[in-house]
Amino acid sequence: MHDTGPASRLCQQLAADAAQPASGEPWPPLAAAALASGALLLPVAAGWAFGPQRPAAFVWYATLRMPRWKPPDPVIPAAWTLIDCGLAVAAYRLLRAPGGPGLPQQQARHEALAWLALNVSLIGGWSAVFFGARHLPASLLVAAAMVGTGSAAVRAAARVDGVAARATLPFVGWVGFATALTAAIWWLNRRR
Repeated sequence: MHDTGPASRLCQQLAADAAQPASGEPWPPLAAAALASGALLLPVAAGWAFGPQRPAAFVWYATLRMPRWKPPDPVIPAAWTLIDCGLAVAAYRLLRAPGGPGLPQQQARHEALAWLALNVSLIGGWSAVFFGARHLPASLLVAAAMVGTGSAAVRAAARVDGVAARATLPFVGWVGFATALTAAIWWLNRRR
């Protein structure tokens, strides 16, 4: 996978932490904030690396037929910024949550963090597949996968912190919409 610098390393660290045996101790606030910021930084970096502001991607994107119900282009990055902020809040709260006295609570915390890290990685992966590779069927699969992994993140986070679970819900709703939008774009452009 393409290393996008510090943001990528932060998300990789989050995934590594989620796989570590649980200590039960919450992360210190500054460390949790630094790591949770990866939920903001990695998607931004992937957007800049693969997004429609690159000339070739811009020309390709501008030639695609779009469904009438597609939101205006400025709405999409604004929505993603809010969603990424929600994921960062969820990650911060999960990192700061005590692991609990028993192993099941600690495992739930680490499972929720792992799902969040996977979702943040998939956001960047979708940009790479849609804008970078310009592969509409594969980008549809990535979008659909995010509905499932996002739902798993909400379910796992709910066992640890209700606010973290609710902060992840907009991600699930948006990727559900994005899956339908990606499917429509693929269908409208399938003979290209």
